Amino acid sequence: MEEHVILVDKDDLPQGKMEKMEAHQKGLLHRAFSIFIFNDHQELLLQKRSRNKYHSGGLWTNTCCSHPREGESNLAAAERRLKEEMGMTCDLAYGFNFLYKAVFDDGLTEHELDHVFFGKSNDKPVINNEEVEDFKYIKLEDLKNDIDINPTAYTPWLKICLDKVISHISTDVK
Repeated sequence: MEEHVILVDKDDLPQGKMEKMEAHQKGLLHRAFSIFIFNDHQELLLQKRSRNKYHSGGLWTNTCCSHPREGESNLAAAERRLKEEMGMTCDLAYGFNFLYKAVFDDGLTEHELDHVFFGKSNDKPVINNEEVEDFKYIKLEDLKNDIDINPTAYTPWLKICLDKVISHISTDVK
């Protein structure tokens, strides 16, 4: 099935849809979401993207990320992809959104208005090997330190939004 993304303006107002690869080739702004799942030890569940992904293969990133389909809410899309990629379900809560643009060596560009969701789970993921190569739980302090030491091992969007994630969870009622 051909995947499409929802093109948006900076205020998240829909501007049409486009085939996913074409949107990434043209670097057009589109709607996306990212999920951050924490366990009871306040460790973040990271995934290592499959090396077969169209960009950022083999890099560590947040628990799950993707694009909603036309007519699908961001929350429904997040729940769907969490199940498809990580074999997990949990209650997700909206946190914030951010806009970013990252150009990759292969000529593709991620230009996204990214809606960030948070969840809590101690479940062990059952990963979809077409999407995910590996996973691990990590303390945020350890993650920040490793990003400083090994920045090329992580996706751009994770590095861009991590401080905002930390700020959000530190003000969130636990």
